Amino acid sequence: MSAIRLENLVKRFGDFTALKTMDLDIADGEFMALLGPSGCGKSTTMNMIAGMEDPTSGRILFDGRDMAGVPMGRRGVGFVFQNYAIFTHMTVRQNLAYGPRMHGRPRAEIERRVGAIAELLQLTPLLDRRADRLSVNILQRVAIGRSAILEPAIFLLDEPLSNVDAAFRAVMRTELKHLQRQFRQTMVYVTHDQLEAMTMADRIAVMDHGVLQQVGTPLEVYNNPANVFVARFIGAPGMNLLRGRPAESDRGLVIDLGPLGATPPLPDALAAAVRRNSGDVLYGFRPEQVSLAADGRGLAMPITFVERIGARTVVHLGEGDSGVKVVFENDLSAAIGETMVIVPNAESVRVFDAASGRAIGAVR
Repeated sequence: MSAIRLENLVKRFGDFTALKTMDLDIADGEFMALLGPSGCGKSTTMNMIAGMEDPTSGRILFDGRDMAGVPMGRRGVGFVFQNYAIFTHMTVRQNLAYGPRMHGRPRAEIERRVGAIAELLQLTPLLDRRADRLSVNILQRVAIGRSAILEPAIFLLDEPLSNVDAAFRAVMRTELKHLQRQFRQTMVYVTHDQLEAMTMADRIAVMDHGVLQQVGTPLEVYNNPANVFVARFIGAPGMNLLRGRPAESDRGLVIDLGPLGATPPLPDALAAAVRRNSGDVLYGFRPEQVSLAADGRGLAMPITFVERIGARTVVHLGEGDSGVKVVFENDLSAAIGETMVIVPNAESVRVFDAASGRAIGAVR
């Protein structure tokens, strides 16, 4: 295994800064996901860890050893690309055996490793089939196996599942996590798909425009986003954010949302933090963390659209900047044009400074 430390890491391409002063510690045996939209700097970060790109400034350390000047082939990393890179004229067996053979492993050891990795990735019946006769799903599985068979201390995966179908992605999420646990590797996984990050990673590093926005466990970044970007990016749908101003009431501190009225009172700790802030705020709550008002007291909004998605019903309320989405069970009775009165779960509410976008109160 190997720990990775990124210190003041910066990468520029001419006048363009792809990565801005990134500091990140990845522990021995940890599964870290680099998550963000296209162009956020996550693949650039991985390429520097692998040794494919040199940092403009800063350091990359493996177990405290500075990797400056150490070529990719001597870093002890395995790499799987978005577009599978395998030899299509070879059989699956030959592709899997290629790495150990190039490293001079004994034939018996190569056969043992090929058999074990093929069994793990459900490739055993296909071992003697040529790669050019396989589906994209299987080719990506072979690519993962060809890198994993060398049992690298650090395993880097750059959106390896983005070109395969949804059913296969679901299977491979489980298999990749099992693979990482079996070999106890340090795994860094680049993805723009939050579902992949949330289901597989021990921690997630959320990135945007070359800036590290937040690092935490999947539950930490979901429940306590550090800023508006993380709040909106994490979640399906993302967090609802309504602009308003703090206001005192006989029930405690509320957020005046203008035409929508006032929110339920904020919990004491959050209210104290909001009182120390000045100016407009964004009142945030997750679509899943609401209930229907039993007494009619809550946020009353017209239903504009209803999505029935299997076990869930996503209800769109209001429009534009005053629009929100809420999620209920699939047996909910809801029709376009009706008014729905909702009450966000008080303990799940988050408030952000409208000017800076930063969370108000501690991000636990």
